[in-house]
Amino acid sequence: MKLAVSSYSFQQYIKAGKMTQLDVVKKAAEMDFAGIDFTDLMPNSAPTLADQLAYAAEIRKEAERYGVEIVAYTIGANLFRGSEEEDAREVARLCGQVDVAAAMGASILRHDVCYSEKVGERLIGFERMLPVIAQNARKITAYAQEKGIRTCSENHGYIAQDSDRVERLFYAVDHENYALLVDIGNFACVDEDSMKAVSRLAPYAIHAHAKDFHIHSFGYTPKEGEKVFSTRACRVLSGCAIGDGDIPVEQCVAILKRAGYDAYLTIEYEGNDDCLAGISRGLQNLKHYIQE
Repeated sequence: MKLAVSSYSFQQYIKAGKMTQLDVVKKAAEMDFAGIDFTDLMPNSAPTLADQLAYAAEIRKEAERYGVEIVAYTIGANLFRGSEEEDAREVARLCGQVDVAAAMGASILRHDVCYSEKVGERLIGFERMLPVIAQNARKITAYAQEKGIRTCSENHGYIAQDSDRVERLFYAVDHENYALLVDIGNFACVDEDSMKAVSRLAPYAIHAHAKDFHIHSFGYTPKEGEKVFSTRACRVLSGCAIGDGDIPVEQCVAILKRAGYDAYLTIEYEGNDDCLAGISRGLQNLKHYIQE
């Protein structure tokens, strides 16, 4: 396995104006990462597709300059919007993002699939949404295949996050160009055991994220300044450096290796500490894990 870092890991500095997404390339090289994932290119506060394409070309040149591979481009998406017209607009938008991935030199586009089981006040439910989501994902991956880019979805967003749902999504899309991004930490968001979940999904993975959380019980009171969020079952999660938390990252890496996964493993840091320190500490632990 080779190690990469997500641009999202530097969000603390990006939001504070200390870094731009373009700066992440140099910093990743300085920190000894072989690759980078980029999340939703934002050259400005309201970028057009043309803005993103131009920025993607800049990022590609910078990556070539520093010898860092652009591994994947990860974007938000909602493939069930309640009407064929709105779904078609979303599919077209994502095909435009495929073009951004191509301009950046990324070989993988990861997109979300949905954020709610409701449309307005009407409960649809994942099972009834799945055929439409799969059909739309199939259209996107067919377009991406023409560009030499593979697409995937991640266990992300509460709705399509449980390993059984993500597995069903994979089979429902049923396209040779479509696979999964397995995020080791994200299963905790739906209160699922990471070891069992990674074991289930490892055979379908073309990309993987390493992430760690402290898992707190219901009713936990955050420390001053501590950023936390709730799981689906109302437990409390706080991000941390890989190896510092309650996610069995080391064992999950071993599970991926046993399944034959030998692609990039990307750090996605969401902790409360200084992001550079958290990323660096996690990188050292991951280097140890993948060598065992």
